[in-house]
Amino acid sequence: MYAPGEIITYMEMCAVEKAQLQRGMNYRMPTGRTVVLMSRRPNAPYFDEVLDEGLTIIYEGHDEPKSSENPIPKLIDQPEYTPGGVLTQNGLFSKAAADYKSGSREPEPVLIYEKLKKGLWVFNGVFDLVDSWQEEVESRKVFKFRLEVSEQQPAEARGNANVIDEMEHPRVIPSVVKQAVFKRDKGQCVVCGAKTELHFDHVLPYSRGGSSVVPENVQLLCARHNLQKSAKIQ
Repeated sequence: MYAPGEIITYMEMCAVEKAQLQRGMNYRMPTGRTVVLMSRRPNAPYFDEVLDEGLTIIYEGHDEPKSSENPIPKLIDQPEYTPGGVLTQNGLFSKAAADYKSGSREPEPVLIYEKLKKGLWVFNGVFDLVDSWQEEVESRKVFKFRLEVSEQQPAEARGNANVIDEMEHPRVIPSVVKQAVFKRDKGQCVVCGAKTELHFDHVLPYSRGGSSVVPENVQLLCARHNLQKSAKIQ
């Protein structure tokens, strides 16, 4: 498992999740974990939102697969069931949210990975699935899911003093900021130039008044210098 803000390759992501991740919504994979892939790049097929200064994500459900019967999935309602009556990923996520709201279960923890660029992803952390609904968008129904940052972050994050000191909760850095920082820092650690084991790091921690929404307060650090910085902050 990775720490929030860590940059990984597609193959590394698949290795830790023990699956070739192709679809965006993955409820209770063989590992037992629920995983979501999101993208807020200009050509992204779905409209996902980051709210509450990075503490909340509104994730859009997924379309019917393209087929000869449905050549343009964007023209039809997002499905809750397959033609055979089995819950789709939309349906599984929706049921989990409804069960939580009814008090019959704890919220489903969801690991969220965000596409940074081709072959590179950012782990945004663990979020709790707390609500779902349908909206009318361009004359069709789409699913929306509300995910709120979870207290239960990976052990790597809990053991990383820099992550804990920076934020009472991990906050999702806006996609445009990530893109700008990655380009500005040339995809390498600003201290040593390393291009592996990179993290998005807040120059001034959020808990001390720093911002997640301006590139000037975000930088790329390798794991070693991220830990060194945490020791100085302590």
